[in-house]
Amino acid sequence: MSKFTIIIVGAGLGGLALAQALRRHGVAVSVYERDLALDSRRQGYRLHLDSVAWDALHQLLPPVLVDLLTATTGTPRPRFTLLDRDLNELFGQESAEPAFAVDRLTLRAILLTGIEDSVVFGTPVTGYHTAGDGRIAVHLSDGSTVHGDVLVGADGINSVVRQQYLPNARIVETGVWQIYGAIPLTDDTRKLFDDRMFGVFTMITGADGSFVGVAPVEFPENPAAAAARLTPGSMLASVSDYMTCSFGARSDWFGPAEQSLRHVDGDQLHDIIATAVLTWHPRVQEIIAHCDPMTLFALPLRSSVPIPAWNTTRVTLLGDAIHAMSPASGSGACTALRDAAGLASALTHAVDGDLHAALRDYEQHMVDYGFTAVRAGAANGERFLDQKPLPLQ
Repeated sequence: MSKFTIIIVGAGLGGLALAQALRRHGVAVSVYERDLALDSRRQGYRLHLDSVAWDALHQLLPPVLVDLLTATTGTPRPRFTLLDRDLNELFGQESAEPAFAVDRLTLRAILLTGIEDSVVFGTPVTGYHTAGDGRIAVHLSDGSTVHGDVLVGADGINSVVRQQYLPNARIVETGVWQIYGAIPLTDDTRKLFDDRMFGVFTMITGADGSFVGVAPVEFPENPAAAAARLTPGSMLASVSDYMTCSFGARSDWFGPAEQSLRHVDGDQLHDIIATAVLTWHPRVQEIIAHCDPMTLFALPLRSSVPIPAWNTTRVTLLGDAIHAMSPASGSGACTALRDAAGLASALTHAVDGDLHAALRDYEQHMVDYGFTAVRAGAANGERFLDQKPLPLQ
């Protein structure tokens, strides 16, 4: 039986992956998520996973879910390509490491499978305090309190846990907005993309600093069919192959429209992008024309500012809650899953050992590689996306 009770705030990738591993090892865990359901908010489409994240998922998940993950994960060519607006190649970088492309919502549904009874949706956490017995009392929005031996803030870039625990940890605007969308891959739309565009990521850059990004999501097996075969009763939606399609530019590029980007509808966002590429290669214009307005939404790109390690307590953090980063390196999800694997190992080994020492060891490693990834994302963002430099502190 578990000696500890773990409370996780946030049912994102890292939080659910951690919960999966803890349940496998008999550790009592509860997850509290503010959203009403897994698909309440649009958070993006394709995720790139590197070999470290892929190995982490194999450590975290039971074998049947590893099989489901494998059945629904694409393997694009491990190449980043930079093109100009006339589709001339400016830069290309091939990797010797394998690359994996997953659909974000499909991956979250896989991570939820089998632990549904441990996840409470529609229940925001408002704060916490340390009780007299040293346990963590977590305050829920309905006025109730739950107690655990460890509190894990996995609640994203706007983390309530981080804001209370590490009020000195800053989140800054990068000065870039990105509009995210998707294009169904059909026999007709596939002809719009040449071989270069089926790598990990292809960026097409304009003369004014704006850019279009494309990357494929091709399922070896339809997620719904794979779930019916491997995990009957699980709830994976049917999803067809698609090309994720994004558009980005500096805040000042959007002018007064920047103030309303979060709230305008997909048709208006589509008009913004279509107008932006009017003088670009006709194939780029066609790509944008096929981007489904219903899939479009806009977000400002933000980043954590690295901070020194802190004194370890029974409150800890993972993923974007502590090291949110620019997507320019494609490392955000990978680093969160690495966190989950490291923290799961620390907590499961601590069941018969020193909990404080285990958490300290996890945090020391996580701060090192997590903020290294933040700095790499910021450097690539400056180079390719015209982001502001990351503040030194």
